[in-house]
Amino acid sequence: MKIAIASPPFPSSINDGLFQVEKLVKEAAKQQAEIICFPESYIPGYPAEEFEVEVGSPEKLQMALNRACKIASENNIAIILPMDWHSAEGVLNIVHVISNTGEVLGYQAKTQLDPTEDNIWISGTERHIFEVNGVKFGIVICHEGFRYPELVRWAARHGAKIVFHPHFVGSDIEGIELTEWGNKDNPYYEKAMMMRALENTIYFASSNYATRYPGSASSLIAPDGSYIEHQPYSKPGVFVVEIDTKLATGLLAKRFKAELY
Repeated sequence: MKIAIASPPFPSSINDGLFQVEKLVKEAAKQQAEIICFPESYIPGYPAEEFEVEVGSPEKLQMALNRACKIASENNIAIILPMDWHSAEGVLNIVHVISNTGEVLGYQAKTQLDPTEDNIWISGTERHIFEVNGVKFGIVICHEGFRYPELVRWAARHGAKIVFHPHFVGSDIEGIELTEWGNKDNPYYEKAMMMRALENTIYFASSNYATRYPGSASSLIAPDGSYIEHQPYSKPGVFVVEIDTKLATGLLAKRFKAELY
């Protein structure tokens, strides 16, 4: 399977976010990617204090989802699109999975919120497995993949060959300029990506925003925990990699003795 990992700039509006989605989807489709993943809460944008984020009403967000479905079908590519989403109980941080024909296959809501997010979103309550072109995958959102490894393990134990990891760590106004992927002095995020792949024997595909001071790069890690590819720090764009899903055996995840815990 050919997968694409996007590193878009922070959107100035919902329409700007959709413009960036379409631009990077087209770039990925030209390289025959079958699926593309975007960063956490990309529509309307992660509500970090330093950014002005357009308020996403239910109507605006539904219109954005409809547009993303059209983009998927026009370019024959599945899209993993993180969005805010309104429910009867409150606003969820979710990730829609859209097929290459524009069908919404479902969504994964963030079930483990960061403590700073308790007043922004409500927690989801269910975990899901998705399938595109015969390949099963799971989704964990930011904090879930960095600090709750059991959620990645759940996906691997339920047949996922890949776990996609939309996230947001970084800033446009302060931080350190990273230059070498996985450097010992970098924040721990890229090291955590390697562990999530290695400890489960699956691919781990992580998408971050292209901010001036990113805490991590959008990255792809192999089932043995080795680095495959990343998007250069702070550079908006997308990279496409062909993966061998037979290597994602889930061996270590399957050997987990759940009955002891």
